[in-house]
Formats: sequence, C-alpha cells, structure tokens
Amino acid sequence: MIQGIYQSQVSSLLAQIRESHSRAELIQSDTSSNELPAVGKNDGFGSYIQNAVRSVSETQMDASDLRDAYERGEDIPLTDVVLAMQKSSLAFEATLQVRNKLLKAYEDIKNMPV
Repeated sequence: MIQGIYQSQVSSLLAQIRESHSRAELIQSDTSSNELPAVGKNDGFGSYIQNAVRSVSETQMDASDLRDAYERGEDIPLTDVVLAMQKSSLAFEATLQVRNKLLKAYEDIKNMPV
C-alpha cells in the first residue's frame, strides 16, 4: 500500500517534470538562441536539470535585455517586452514548482521507514 502511494507520487513528479519540459520547449520555440539541448540516453538527471536552469536563466537575461533596451528608448514594441517578461516569469515559476516537488519527494523518501 505505502509503496504504491510513493510510486504514484514519483509517477506524478515525473509527469510534472515532463510537463515543465514541454512548457519550456514552448517558451523557447520563439527564440532560436535559447533552445534546450537534447537529453541523450547517457545524460543524467543532473545534466537535464542543469540545462533547464541554464535555459531559464537565459530567458530571464533576454527579457531583462529587452526591458533595458526599451527603457533606453530603442525601437522595441512594448508588447514584445511584456511578452518576454511573462515568458521568463512562467519559466521561473515552473522551475520553482519542479524544485519544490523534488524536495518533497526527497523528504518523503528520506523519511520512509526501513
């Protein structure tokens, strides 16, 4: 019974990670410079997370650059700036939720009776 509960939680976590990956791909599809690298068969979970965090960081930096350019008076539409800021916010929130789920899963596994 308990094993089934934890297995369902792990399955749920994996589904959420895949969903976040899909969202990140949608966010990155607008800008070709920020594409997520493909995760190969030999790549570990750590490299996947590292690539995802790097991608979120690049998205935030791009949004910040657009905002700064708009504030300097360059010819950038405000809608592009707002859209980039929303994309970076969504990417950050998704990353934060994945982190929270991973920490919760780790704590659940750590507190399992042996």
